[in-house]
Amino acid sequence: MAKRLEIFAPETFPLVEPGDSLPQLILDTLQQEQIPLQQGDLLVLAQKIISKSEGRYVDLPDISPTDEALELARTCDKDPRLVQLILDESSEVLRCVPGVIIVRHRLGFVMANAGIDHSNIAGSDHIAGFDHGQRVLLLPENPDHSAEQLKKQLELATGLDLAVMINDSFGRPWRLGTTGVCIGCAGIASLWDQRGDRDLFGQELRVTQVAVGDELATAASVLMGQANESRPLVLVRGLEFPREPAAAHHLLRPAGEDLFL
Repeated sequence: MAKRLEIFAPETFPLVEPGDSLPQLILDTLQQEQIPLQQGDLLVLAQKIISKSEGRYVDLPDISPTDEALELARTCDKDPRLVQLILDESSEVLRCVPGVIIVRHRLGFVMANAGIDHSNIAGSDHIAGFDHGQRVLLLPENPDHSAEQLKKQLELATGLDLAVMINDSFGRPWRLGTTGVCIGCAGIASLWDQRGDRDLFGQELRVTQVAVGDELATAASVLMGQANESRPLVLVRGLEFPREPAAAHHLLRPAGEDLFL
């Protein structure tokens, strides 16, 4: 029998507010669309609904920029208050040019603007001369923990063995466009280390590590979309991958091995 992977994107997932119960919203949506969960299903959630449910909003008028933020803001032509938030969420500034700041996020991700976003956020009114609004959204405090807690709650409610992944949209060096990236997961390995396995001709694999988390996040992102699609939940069925190590931080390349920064 041919290998088969199924991906479902419910169309009726509601807007999320701080304090909302994501497990209940997920179960209600799947029931409404007659998509019952099955043993081994993977649920991929957009980072934004995790951040919204956790109340990771910040109002820019509440931010007082430091001298460092003011200086960087002049270089990148961004609101100094946003730059201050980027600094607060980062461990290191790697590049700063007009329009973008590339940082090492406190979670270890190398990304633009520390993942701080303003799209699809209520109350993000436009500021003249600035491409972000008054209200912005930060990444979850700990995406791996968020995924683990959501997995436990869903399993308790259903009695099923499930996996949960949180994805976000990243740009990539030397490539145009964004793609889905795994920033949190539980119940499935984010990185499949096949070193020591054999290829078709019996030769030992020496460097092969498969970024399972990112591949699945990208597949889910195709259905989620990037604009007004309102499909922040994707169900993936038919996976046959290892379950450990089940944390997104295993995908991070050690800084000492980075040849580009």
